[in-house]
Amino acid sequence: MAVRKKTASSSKPRSRPARSNRRRFWWARLEDEELLDLRFCDLGLGLDRDPLHAVLRRIDRDLERRGLRFRPHFWLSEDWFSPDGIPGVAIPFYLAHPRLQRLERRLMHTVEGGNERWLRRILRHEIGHAIDSAYRLRRRKRWREIFGPASRPYPTTYQPRIMSRRYVMHLGHWYAQSHPTEDFAETFAVWLCPNSTWRSDYQNWPALKKLQYVDELMDEIRDEVAPIRSRLRVEPLEENRRTLREHYRRQLQHYETSETSRYDDQLRRAFAPRAAYPRRPPAAAFVRQARPQLQRLLARRSQLHPYLVQHVLDLTIRRARQLDLCAHKPLRESKRRALRLLERILFDLIRRGRERYAL
Repeated sequence: MAVRKKTASSSKPRSRPARSNRRRFWWARLEDEELLDLRFCDLGLGLDRDPLHAVLRRIDRDLERRGLRFRPHFWLSEDWFSPDGIPGVAIPFYLAHPRLQRLERRLMHTVEGGNERWLRRILRHEIGHAIDSAYRLRRRKRWREIFGPASRPYPTTYQPRIMSRRYVMHLGHWYAQSHPTEDFAETFAVWLCPNSTWRSDYQNWPALKKLQYVDELMDEIRDEVAPIRSRLRVEPLEENRRTLREHYRRQLQHYETSETSRYDDQLRRAFAPRAAYPRRPPAAAFVRQARPQLQRLLARRSQLHPYLVQHVLDLTIRRARQLDLCAHKPLRESKRRALRLLERILFDLIRRGRERYAL
């Protein structure tokens, strides 16, 4: 009985973290305009909150499962990146607190890495950059023969060949085609994925040679101590005196050229302005909810790679949110309209073969 009895001393530790977190994240109840005026260094964020902390533990197990000795270090910063020559990964600040994710979604219309599956995909990619730095892999002759020279100038924009089979398909926008270092990181990410079926998924693709090389390379270095073991953190959040408002102003200026308006007229024909039908569901939410059904229909009717279908769905959801559209027709008619819209966008992409994206 004494073991199960709830004493005053045993109850205190349970309440302290809640009060401590409320004090630590006092800004969580601020309105957006007030929140935007805060500096990053004043947010008091860390990597200790779930689900972010739990995902980092799972990524560690993924590396252990592959028998790799290497472990990157992580820190919070303004955006995703892994600095050249430093075997670590910067994680964007908004993933450390749900209030900041809501702000990110409102201003940027998406939260990159905002669910566990997406977060793990990005982390695997960034760890690819980190392990490249740790072992200086890009200096190897075979690496350069497979992926190309890492010294190639890093572009500000790129135009992928969307039907190419020379690259793996992992992150969106055919990211592997942007630069040799991104090609390696994407290939590593596919290889690292638990229960990956890359041997069958990429059978008869030229990209299979890259995956086989990464498999051989990781087997070669898995027990080696990395020659580069720096724990330096570049642009850590706690030293950043920029305000969130300044950050988002720069972000919006950078990405406003990367979002295509090519399909706006088609989107407006399929849906309607929310101002005209304020009680109807947002078009972005409608397409997201119907996504599994639309994805199956589109893949079956087009006979195209699921990656391309997912890309068109992501583009449609994102742009419909930016245009503030709603699904104003009955459910069945709205799904028909959405499917026709997605098919038109899909085959327009294929016909043109290329699209420009900002890096």
